[in-house]
Amino acid sequence: MLKCYNYDIVCSEIPDEVTLAINIAGCPNQCEGCHSPWLWLDQGEPLNEELMASLLERYGRAVTCICFMGGDSEPSEIERLTAWLRANAPQLKVGWYSGRDRNPVDTPWLDYLKTGPYIAALGDLRSPTTNQRLYRLTPEGPQLLSLQR
Repeated sequence: MLKCYNYDIVCSEIPDEVTLAINIAGCPNQCEGCHSPWLWLDQGEPLNEELMASLLERYGRAVTCICFMGGDSEPSEIERLTAWLRANAPQLKVGWYSGRDRNPVDTPWLDYLKTGPYIAALGDLRSPTTNQRLYRLTPEGPQLLSLQR
């Protein structure tokens, strides 16, 4: 079961979107130098349809995108929750920040996907040397996005 550690409205994780970022606990990647090591722990409330409905009721009109920040321990749960979002909030885009090098599952159900573990020497998504990649997923294929300043 995925657990939500916390959430917040952000404007920098997904370009041109006002995003409700949901931080998922229990990260199996445990990257050295991680900026959120508390997300390695098994803590928080169950990330399920009831919580998603509550978040949509509270923030659904204020955001254009929902982004799952983590969830690599259970990719099928990310897919299931995304299907629920598509049925209940089809106007919202959906993204997933995965710390895996490669796409952990086939993800035609997403609008955005970030892959790659954090490697301190290479920097985060804003670094020109980063190993991490953020894609906009379209019917024509994935489009690499840049967050570099």
